[in-house]
Amino acid sequence: MEDIYTRSLNGEITKEDALKLVDSNPFELFDVADRLRREIVGDEVTFVANKAIDITDHCMIGCTFCSFRDHIGYEMTTDEILQSINEAKEVGATEICLFGGIMPHMTVDYYCDLISAIKSKFDICLHALSPVEIYQTAKSSEMTTIEALKALKKAGMDTMTGASAEILVDSVREKICPKKVSTEEWVNIIKEAHSLGIPTTSTIMYGSVETWEDRIDHMLILRDIQRETQGFTELVPMTFLNQNNELGQVSEGASGMEDLKMHALARVILGRDMPNIQVSWVKLGIRTSQIALCCGANDLGGTMMEDKISIAAGASYGEYMPREKMVETVEAIGRIPVERTTTYERV
Repeated sequence: MEDIYTRSLNGEITKEDALKLVDSNPFELFDVADRLRREIVGDEVTFVANKAIDITDHCMIGCTFCSFRDHIGYEMTTDEILQSINEAKEVGATEICLFGGIMPHMTVDYYCDLISAIKSKFDICLHALSPVEIYQTAKSSEMTTIEALKALKKAGMDTMTGASAEILVDSVREKICPKKVSTEEWVNIIKEAHSLGIPTTSTIMYGSVETWEDRIDHMLILRDIQRETQGFTELVPMTFLNQNNELGQVSEGASGMEDLKMHALARVILGRDMPNIQVSWVKLGIRTSQIALCCGANDLGGTMMEDKISIAAGASYGEYMPREKMVETVEAIGRIPVERTTTYERV
C-alpha cells in the first residue's frame, strides 16, 4: 500500500491500480485513504450552511431511480421560493441549492427571471441546476448550452451542481436514465461551465446496476476533466436509495462497506487533483458519515434545511443538521470543524 500512497500523491493511479484496490484488504485501503486525506487537506472537516430548494416534483425525464417525481405534486411560485430563501437567510445560510424536476415551460427566460428575482433581494450564493437542466432548458429555448450558461451566469447563477452524472458510462445510463444527457453531453456542458468561470461540484451515484469498473471509469473521467479545467470544487459520492422507485426492485443498493470503499477509492484515485471528498450525511446517516470521514473524506456537506429528493427515496436521517450539530459531529471524531462557502473559502 505504500506504493499506492506515493502514486496517488503523484497523480499516477491507473485503472488497474484501482481495480486491484477493490479486492484488497479494505482496512488497509481505509488507512491509506486517511493518510492521503491528512497529507492533502489536513485535519479540518468543512461544511456549508445551506438550504436545498426543489422547485417542483413534476418532471418529464423519468429516471428509473427517481422517487421524487410526482411524489407530492407541486410547483413553487417565485414568491414561495423567495420566502423559503428568506427563512434560510434568517438562520445564516450562505448557499441556496436550487434545482428540481424539469418541465418544458422551464426555459432559459424562466430560470433567468427566477435567478434575477432572488439576486435582487438576497446576497447569497446560488448553487443551481445541473447539466441535464442546462441541456433541456437550452433545447426548450432553441439555444446552445453555452448560450444558456452565459445567460444564467449573467442573471446571477454563481455555481452549478454536478448532478445528473449518476454513472458516466452510457451502457449504465441506458438502464437507469435513458432520457438524460449522454456521458459526452454531460462532460461537454461541465467543461463549458468551467470555461465561463462557473465552478461546479462533481457527483457519482453508485449502488444501482453498475460495476466497480464502471465506478472507476466514472472517477477517472472526472479526474481528466479536473486536470483540464480545475473547475470542480469537490466530489460527492451518493449512495443509491432504493425506496419508492422502479430501480429499487432490481437493486437493494450498496452495502455499508461499499459506501466506505467508495469514499476511500475516491481519495486514492483523485489525490491532489480533487482535494475535497464530501460525505452525504443525509444519505449515509451521521454515524456512517463519521466513519467515512476517517476513510478519506474531509467534507460533511451542508446543513441541508430541506432535501425532499433523498427523503422521498427512503433517507431516514433527517433533513436538517444545525451548525452546532455539525460541529459536534466533527469534534466527536477528533477533527477540526470549519464552516466554508460553496467554493471552499472560510466563513
